[in-house]
Amino acid sequence: MTTLEIIIETIGWAGSAAVIAAYALNSYQKIKSDSLVFQLLNLTGGIFLIVYTNYKEAFASTVINVVWVVVAVSALARMIISRKASSNPSVKS
Repeated sequence: MTTLEIIIETIGWAGSAAVIAAYALNSYQKIKSDSLVFQLLNLTGGIFLIVYTNYKEAFASTVINVVWVVVAVSALARMIISRKASSNPSVKS
């Protein structure tokens, strides 16, 4: 096994661990689905799995993980916007 293959395999396992950790922690109510930790675990896990599945030419899985990352980015953006809005409330007339 080449160094690149070892790195890719490690990335794949780390991605799987991150996504499973997010799911398990949420399922056991250790973190909430709208928490930063949950979204970051899903984002990094999805990115790592994109790298791995693309390298393995498992393109159906790559597409699923791209969608997974888009959902995580969207949720993170919504969280950031919501936090900015709550810290800077507009003056209502």
